[in-house]
Amino acid sequence: MRVYGRTYNELGQPTWQVVQTASNGDNSMVYLTALAQDLKLNLGESPIYAQNGIPAQQSVVTQVYPDYYAMLAQAQYAQYFASLAILRVSGSNSPAYNVQAVTKQGAILGTTIAI
Repeated sequence: MRVYGRTYNELGQPTWQVVQTASNGDNSMVYLTALAQDLKLNLGESPIYAQNGIPAQQSVVTQVYPDYYAMLAQAQYAQYFASLAILRVSGSNSPAYNVQAVTKQGAILGTTIAI
């Protein structure tokens, strides 16, 4: 399996990185990258996965955090991890979520995703 994730250098310029299945068959990084892209996707933006995404623009206008949609993403991706928690970062100016995952091999992965 393969997905592409975007990283930024120190000047803020994006580059695309290939994330694929590890040599031992572990897809944890693939699914974590897909989850991060899902949380950054605007609701209805993808023509194939229209049900995925977060209504971030509407959330900024109404000033209501999209916690329900983050919970839907957590439910969708939880099957690929031993444990998956997506929690809102309190006190942030824009919606941001802290993602903590424990892989089925026992590795702990975590990141903060700004929406």
